[in-house]
Amino acid sequence: MASINNVTELIFTGLFQDPEVQRVCFVVFLPVYLATVVGNGLIVLTVNLSKSLNSPMYFFLSYLSLVEIGYSSTVVPKFTTDLLARIKTISLEGCLTQIFFFHFFGVTEILLLVVMAYDRYVAICKPLHYMTIISRQLCHVLVATSWLGGFLHSIIQIFITIRLPFCGPNVIDHYFCDLQPLFTLACTDTTVEGVLVLVNSGLIALCSFLVLVSSYVVILVNLRNHSAEGRRRALSTCASHVTVVLLFFGPAIFLYLRPSSTFTEDKLVAVFYTVITPMLNPIIYTLRNAEVKIAMRKLWGRKNRGIE
Repeated sequence: MASINNVTELIFTGLFQDPEVQRVCFVVFLPVYLATVVGNGLIVLTVNLSKSLNSPMYFFLSYLSLVEIGYSSTVVPKFTTDLLARIKTISLEGCLTQIFFFHFFGVTEILLLVVMAYDRYVAICKPLHYMTIISRQLCHVLVATSWLGGFLHSIIQIFITIRLPFCGPNVIDHYFCDLQPLFTLACTDTTVEGVLVLVNSGLIALCSFLVLVSSYVVILVNLRNHSAEGRRRALSTCASHVTVVLLFFGPAIFLYLRPSSTFTEDKLVAVFYTVITPMLNPIIYTLRNAEVKIAMRKLWGRKNRGIE
């Protein structure tokens, strides 16, 4: 830690100030978090236990769901319990830990979405060579690279933040720890740190989004040479991924690809991508994917027969 550090504990202002509204939010957000864990956990189990879901696409999907559980669990449990607390506190070390894992899982998810787009590109544009290019070994390398990318990104964020002196005040205007709200508490100028965060976070989101858009432009151009049935099937497999990409990248680019500042709407946008989006992903993938639904029904039927 920096030598000038009088702050050991931080106080969140929270999402809302009205205790009644906070209790209503608790009743709403706790089931949403449980649905996130159960829904994504069910996808992980289904993919790993079903022999029919052994393609690379589902391999990546299982890891995406695993990351969603970690991503949501970094913020939501603490957030929901704080809704019932009069004073919402967290230690400075706990705050830095939350920042690390929040960005770790967030960037890992971004990189996994890019990997999944590459998988769809090869499957649609080079179908005859798909199994040769997207080998099991490459799948493991791509997933490991995504985890490593998330780790390196988060380490950089922590190195930027840990050098800052915090000598008061200790009230953070948010419901969880993130870089920009924490920077406002530092008793030094954080302009340089804000620019570094903009480069590290914002450009990762923007560049990844541009890669994703480019890959789907290439896919759409390539689909002109396919039959109507082939186009329908290809677009069906891509639709879920595109929806998840838009839900994730929209708020991320809004929050991080701009100069350091404070917006009251940031908290509401953050609720969407920390609480709501991780719950929507398993719904999106299962509702639009017949193979996943069939595999889940088979596993459920097998479980019921085992109980009987």
